[in-house]
Amino acid sequence: MIPRFPVYLFDIDGTLLDSAADICAAVKHALGARPPVRDISFEYLRGFIGLYRIDLFSDVYPDYTTEQIDGLIQEYRTNYLSRGHQQTKLYPGVMEGLAALGGRKSTATTKGSPTTRAVLQQFGLIQYFEHVQGTDGFPCKPAPDVVLAALSALGASPEDCLFVGDSPADMEAGRRAGVRTCAVRYGYGKADELAKWRPDYWVSDLRELV
Repeated sequence: MIPRFPVYLFDIDGTLLDSAADICAAVKHALGARPPVRDISFEYLRGFIGLYRIDLFSDVYPDYTTEQIDGLIQEYRTNYLSRGHQQTKLYPGVMEGLAALGGRKSTATTKGSPTTRAVLQQFGLIQYFEHVQGTDGFPCKPAPDVVLAALSALGASPEDCLFVGDSPADMEAGRRAGVRTCAVRYGYGKADELAKWRPDYWVSDLRELV
């Protein structure tokens, strides 16, 4: 049984929203003008969700300059936003779980804060969050910065917090920030890779947090 926590932090992609179709399509659009030398599968692209896009584009184009990578990232962002999240959907139990779960809540995501806020509003989740924290000009997960920024904004201590995510990067960021971690089984992370970070809890549905 999972105890109640005063503060909950949530990843977005792969935890609250199944957004892989829109994210991967936007990445493919950015790659379209500069075809990579190898085939890029949906599974390969999905494995980079939750990480900063520089990791993906640098892996595909290891010889690209910083300026070229930045151009790809901008192209990705423009296309991703223009898609309007039309192929994105809530995971089962997310709305009900957040509505029933007590405590204060914030996001801790690789998305920027303005994009995160807009997505939460579009999918009817914004009212469940006291704070919206994205990755704004500081290192992204697996660095702990976004978790620590959310805690600071809420005036909370790490021992008061449970961080819920779907990727090894989430689990590592949580460990480095000193918070308890909860891995979801339905997201994009592989169970064996998540297990290496020894999550404190596992759930198959956010309603299990209640």
